[in-house]
Amino acid sequence: MSAPVVRAIRQHIPADRVITAPESVEGLSHDQAAWAPYGRPAAVVRARSTEDVAAVVRACVAHRTPVVARGAGTGLSGGANAVEGCVVVSLETMDKIVEVNRLEQLAVVQPGVVNDDLRAEVAGHGLWYPPDPASSPWSTIGGNVATNAGGVCCVKYGVTRDYVLALEMVNGLGEVVRLGRRTAKGVAGYDLVGLAVGSEGTLGIVTEVTVRLRPLPSPAITVAGFFASLTDAGEAVRAVAAAGLTPSALELIDRHCLRAVDDWKNMGLSEAAEVVLLARVDEPGEAGTAQAERLVACFRDAGAGWAERSTDEQEADALFAARRLAYPALERLGPVLTEDVCVPREHVPQMLSRIEETAVRHDIVIANIAHAGDGNLHPLLITPPGDEAAKSRAQKAFEEIIADAIALGGTVTGEHGVGLLKRPGLAAELSPEVMAMQHAVKQALDPHGVLNPGKVLS
Repeated sequence: MSAPVVRAIRQHIPADRVITAPESVEGLSHDQAAWAPYGRPAAVVRARSTEDVAAVVRACVAHRTPVVARGAGTGLSGGANAVEGCVVVSLETMDKIVEVNRLEQLAVVQPGVVNDDLRAEVAGHGLWYPPDPASSPWSTIGGNVATNAGGVCCVKYGVTRDYVLALEMVNGLGEVVRLGRRTAKGVAGYDLVGLAVGSEGTLGIVTEVTVRLRPLPSPAITVAGFFASLTDAGEAVRAVAAAGLTPSALELIDRHCLRAVDDWKNMGLSEAAEVVLLARVDEPGEAGTAQAERLVACFRDAGAGWAERSTDEQEADALFAARRLAYPALERLGPVLTEDVCVPREHVPQMLSRIEETAVRHDIVIANIAHAGDGNLHPLLITPPGDEAAKSRAQKAFEEIIADAIALGGTVTGEHGVGLLKRPGLAAELSPEVMAMQHAVKQALDPHGVLNPGKVLS
């Protein structure tokens, strides 16, 4: 027999969009964080409108049942994982691009719109949506908003929060509210949009997003540098910052990642170096050429065995494609525990060195990819399938990396969110007074505690 909350939902949502069969809900019960626990939901509801979402939340409030919002399930922290007996609201079919306004340089989209689909649509209007997580071919704007996603371009252009002008959201009472505005400026009241972005569905379920756009940038120049060690590559990152340079991308890929991509896609990249730094410059004309040459000089001065501007567009695209393919390529090797720490750029070399030492100390493989230009590092801890001893060592290494990042003035998560995996780290990073403020906000906006409980805050 269906749970009472499911029967209540079916009074408002057609039965074929309320999924309860165990074999059907399993794949919609968790994100890509392989190490994060999840429960079995009472139902998964495929919402098609704001009214659908509001009806589900109201039913869950009435029955004091947790409700968890889900996009494409590409998250890496367990933020979309089901709580036992909850209702999962899938927003994937709410995928309309409602408006593209060239004059105001904005777009209005539903949360299920895929990031790359939005970028392709607005490009036809001569516009650009900069936030571009590595999952951009699959992740949705709603999920990007939930975690305040960043990406390759964020070193110069910022993260999702910098581009969200307004939101439509269902709050913890089942009310539909609109936050923010379409104007270029506006300071009336508290910044509730900024608060909602990055809240991982714990303060409300976003049902529409108004995003700021920019004009399409100039064609980019790619600079590549090959390094013998992570520390040398880190020194190059620091040198770029010290030189006052802001490339539109500055990415790091180590030998483990390159080899995994080669084994999967046969791209022939892993023989080049231990570590590769990739930069892009999108300043037009002579200014862009000069900046690219300065980047090459920074790489060489930091110890690059080879550094040049790319003159082969296909080669440059292949290198950046390898960066995006690194995570799925490594997943083929075994369970991956993904870090997402961010440190000040001056401490990037030291943090990379500490990660290497941690890998040796715990006898595990740690592959490294990074949005190195803004200090956002993604150590990927890989363990053989079924090796519980290695898994235990990896968990200790995970905790040490978090502690090291905090000790260097960094943060436990730059863009993946806290979810389930980073809750202890959040408590270590924030003072008890600030944690109390966070709990107060949660209580105010979700008084019955039904919105994604157990995530973010302990």
